Amino acid sequence: MSGLGFERATQDRVLRLFQEKLGYRYLGDWKDRAGNSNIEEAILSTTLQRRGYSEAEISGALYQLRSAADVSQLGLYEANRRVYSLLRYGVQVKAAADQPTSTVALIDWNNPEANDFAIAEEVTLKGNQERRPDLVLYVNGIAIGVIELKRSRVSIGDGIRQNLSNQQPEFNAWFFATNQLVLAGNDSEGLRYGAIQTPEKYFLSWKEDEADNSRLKLDKYLLKICRKDRLIELLRDFVLFDGGIKKLPRVHQYFGIKAAQKHVRERRGGIIWHTQGSGKSIVMVLLARWILANNPNARVVIVTDRDELDKQIESVFGAAGETIQRSSSGKDLMQALSQPRPRLLCSLVHKFGVRGVDDFEAYLEQLQAQPSPAIGELFIFVDECHRTQSGKLHRVMKALLPEAVFIGFTGTPLLNKDKATSLEVFGGYIHTYKFSEGVEDKVVLDLVYEARDIDQRLSSQERVDQWFESKTATLNPWQQRELKRQWGTLQNVLSSRSRMERIVFDIIHDFAVNIQRLASQRGNAILVASSIYEACRYFELFQHTELKGKCAVITSYDPKAADVSKEEVGANTETDKQVIFSIYQQLLSGIAPQPGMSRTETYEEQAKQLFISQPAQMKLLIVVDKLLTGFDAPSCSVLYIDKSMQDHGLFQAICRTNRLDGDDKPYGLIVDYKDLFKKVENAISVYSSDDLDYSAAGPDPDVLLQDRLNKA
Repeated sequence: MSGLGFERATQDRVLRLFQEKLGYRYLGDWKDRAGNSNIEEAILSTTLQRRGYSEAEISGALYQLRSAADVSQLGLYEANRRVYSLLRYGVQVKAAADQPTSTVALIDWNNPEANDFAIAEEVTLKGNQERRPDLVLYVNGIAIGVIELKRSRVSIGDGIRQNLSNQQPEFNAWFFATNQLVLAGNDSEGLRYGAIQTPEKYFLSWKEDEADNSRLKLDKYLLKICRKDRLIELLRDFVLFDGGIKKLPRVHQYFGIKAAQKHVRERRGGIIWHTQGSGKSIVMVLLARWILANNPNARVVIVTDRDELDKQIESVFGAAGETIQRSSSGKDLMQALSQPRPRLLCSLVHKFGVRGVDDFEAYLEQLQAQPSPAIGELFIFVDECHRTQSGKLHRVMKALLPEAVFIGFTGTPLLNKDKATSLEVFGGYIHTYKFSEGVEDKVVLDLVYEARDIDQRLSSQERVDQWFESKTATLNPWQQRELKRQWGTLQNVLSSRSRMERIVFDIIHDFAVNIQRLASQRGNAILVASSIYEACRYFELFQHTELKGKCAVITSYDPKAADVSKEEVGANTETDKQVIFSIYQQLLSGIAPQPGMSRTETYEEQAKQLFISQPAQMKLLIVVDKLLTGFDAPSCSVLYIDKSMQDHGLFQAICRTNRLDGDDKPYGLIVDYKDLFKKVENAISVYSSDDLDYSAAGPDPDVLLQDRLNKA
């Protein structure tokens, strides 16, 4: 059988699967059919008529749907977002001037079987360039899914790239204005899925009933995803438009939210433990949105323990189109909760605290006797719940809001010392997705570790000569010899320099020749310093290297409000404080504050955005505590640690490097100048096994890193 024959056999089998197992209606081979469209108006009109809508309502709904799907003005993303809004919430139609506005539901979300599910093959699309998707899925005549199938010897990647090229304006972007699910598969690799404009590297794999091998994976996962009730649920509750990117859930996010929905219905709290970098914020957004949509009396409060996380939560929800109110004080928060609006709030946990309390237990009893009046059914999401759950502030929250349901979110394993209080405050585990699972599923990258004894490392003549040769590669041999004669060797220079200067040289060597990801300028790095003073000294030292102008320092220090710094300043004398102030004045010179931001905040925001989007222009960020939680930068490839850290703080920090970012980033690299990690057989452990809570079902909760020297 030829390659095309194998592909045809796969397509025929999949068509039978949709008809016989999933109950889809077969529309036919549309290769030669004229007028193929993403909105088959005859089918949609018939469906709406059957549901009792008038001709005027149907006509008005079709007109608005066609207008929303027009990609010519604002492009595919915006057209797709507008169409989704009409699908999700219905079309507002005024059939006549003397009649009230009615809502035309294009999809019956509550009764999946009431919708018309159909499939067509070889759907020829007329446009600037003619294309023909293998299979198109229609719900009520609206094209919501496209499937590209390949024979076993052809990579799924070919099908994904074909789908992506079809979405380009020069091909058939118009057809994807209604699309909610882009699929590609073959018999050997299975199935991958994504949304419109999802880059190939971010296409996802489904994972369910792994012990069942009775079918080919392609068939198995098509049955899982495209089952009528599952498909309707995915489209209704799991589509997210996030700041210009359309997203669908990873499988662990889907099942985590499903488990949480059960708890919410039963008004039970618990803990969602999804490892760092696996999309915990998306779970929070989708779960909050589902709660508010399905319970008119519900209100959601998202509590964090750091101002930067509070701002991040506001940004994440805002980018997803959800308006969230940040409370400015404890009084402001409690006043907001005593009113029916807003329904979605965020706050710092510290705003629940009261200073000057001598007898805390008596204070708690007083709160419990007179809880604060709060309107509605409260669901409290506590982000990074491992950090403050064993403290007094969570007990205050529980006393103030005794009827609220508390759901904790964490990206790190729970420790034994926190277990009892965690169960008391939140309850048991709702859903877990551990580090080893994320690495196995390629949701996050593995982490590789390298301990560096900086004195021993820089005593190598060969290493210093290697660096020298890389820096003088453009000189002729005579120039190289002359420069080397004048300088001697860098080894002699470095032997008299401070430890910090040696670390700076070590990092510069990585950027020059030692780490290809950095040398190629595709990746960048973060250096964790032990104090603001040391961060500033590092910044000053890097100004005398090729990283000048491509390095920034981000701490909690603000030269206008130094006394309120939350981090260890590390300044022992007034002279040291003057160094910090002077360096900040230098780096803030020429910075004009953005509206609503200080000069320092503006500088930091500009540095972060450059770091994320233009790694060649911002190669290194020097931090103390900031950015070590919740900062997502796929370009970040190396974390240099020159600060004593342990347990959760250490794990969260090293996970800044575990985001996916192309084939040239196979892992995140951790360079340890402090010898922080524990050796466990052939791996390095982040946690001591005696400290971890092993009560959660599934894989081992420990976090083991590979040794880079052994890996090499």
